[in-house]
Amino acid sequence: MKRILIIEFALGSLFAQSRFVSYDEARPVLEVYNKDVDAAAWPQWIESENRSIRARLEQGEEDTLSNLLRFGVTFTNEYRITDEYLAKFGESSLVNAFAENRANDLIRALASSSSGEGVREMRAFAEAKGYSLRTPAERARLKQYLLANLGRLREDFLRAHSDETKRNRSHAFEARGISLDTNLWPDYDLDLQLRKMLASGCLPDRSVRRVAVVGPGLDFVNKVEGLDFYPPQTIQPFAVMDSLLRLGLADPAALEIYTLDISSRVNLHLARARERANAGQSYILQLPWLPQGRWTDEVRRSFSEYWRALGDHIGSATKPIPVPEGLEGVETRAIQVRPEFVMRVHPLDLNIVFQRLPSEKNFDLIIGTNIFVYYSEFQQSSARLNVAAMLAPGGHLLSNDELANRVAGGLELESKTEIPLTGEPVITERVFSYRRQ
Repeated sequence: MKRILIIEFALGSLFAQSRFVSYDEARPVLEVYNKDVDAAAWPQWIESENRSIRARLEQGEEDTLSNLLRFGVTFTNEYRITDEYLAKFGESSLVNAFAENRANDLIRALASSSSGEGVREMRAFAEAKGYSLRTPAERARLKQYLLANLGRLREDFLRAHSDETKRNRSHAFEARGISLDTNLWPDYDLDLQLRKMLASGCLPDRSVRRVAVVGPGLDFVNKVEGLDFYPPQTIQPFAVMDSLLRLGLADPAALEIYTLDISSRVNLHLARARERANAGQSYILQLPWLPQGRWTDEVRRSFSEYWRALGDHIGSATKPIPVPEGLEGVETRAIQVRPEFVMRVHPLDLNIVFQRLPSEKNFDLIIGTNIFVYYSEFQQSSARLNVAAMLAPGGHLLSNDELANRVAGGLELESKTEIPLTGEPVITERVFSYRRQ
């Protein structure tokens, strides 16, 4: 109980720093998008909008549970439900059989006391939704829920690959749940962008002292390989820290990273990591990837170099969790992040659309990958104002999402970098660099 109270006290002191934007601060966006709200109604309106965004985390957790069902390797030997198979779910008896068998195996894992941390968290989520594993009838009801979620994920997948969604790429997920799942590729893209900015003089040596990472994510059943053989972890705050130190853009004695997230699970995870670091414990990062993917030869070489060096400025290599048998082609390594660098990561509860930090929290760099895509054009414009308000003059926002620009608010697009990852069909990553005027 004492440990829980310490964590809750630490979280409370951090969370208290964020505040809702005022009506006057939001007015430029409200007027452009013709929002019918006045100053008197503003406090109630913004609280309602904030709750609505935060409620989308629940569907995001359902997506994580569905990805565990699709990809998990620790609880089943059944075929994985790849994107190709997912598109056929509900229409192919073969894929339906894969899904049925996987659901049965996942339910057994959820019921087991020996399952890993990620599976235990998914069990707690299902139980909070009102599902139980006590009787055959209750397990059958849970199975129905799992398969129904998989069907919804299929529809989301098909919409995401439709021509209309591709045309509206910058806010393609505005109707979906907000997911915590992530992977290493955005961090690789950011490393390339930081190198480019250093070479061009946009970021001079040791010019970055304070960094904010919006929506750092909690990697469990990640979005590319969908691997589940390691505990939930957050990667981006440490990957960005490592890149900044390796490139000489930050002084290791002065760099501070603030994570801005609406997920209590992410914030509590980082608060616990800080508590352990304060007691002298390292933070372990598991770094699996699949070299045999459809990457171009240049990307495979470049990413491999990045991957092998990742973490060497904030920690040291340690023995990774072994890749399960039958999972072909996956390479892995692990890093133990030194406690002093873990203590430089500060979790803050903040909704970037409607909240900001006090004016003295001026950041040199704000990172937001795979996050703005979940918001509408109006919400992105509001977030853009908040980002600009929290950046120091000349500070930068780096994102792989292009922000709506009808209300620039002092934040101008400085450059756009395209990174082709694969051959035909070409998958291209993008990094947009914005600068506060």
